[in-house]
Amino acid sequence: MNSTEWQKSSFSEAANNCVEIRALDGLVELRESDEGDVIVRTTRLKLADFLRGAKAGEFDHLTTVP
Repeated sequence: MNSTEWQKSSFSEAANNCVEIRALDGLVELRESDEGDVIVRTTRLKLADFLRGAKAGEFDHLTTVP
């Protein structure tokens, strides 16, 4: 990913309330499409580590309603 354009997951379909991501100035930025002024910036390495954890199910407990 080397674009400054915001990208969303294909799983979001046409929804406007999704997480978007882009690469900018050597960092990765994430935002919610419906609150575009709040941006989280991280490095590619830290994002890769997080994604590995997400793929392994480490955060699945945060996606369910108690």
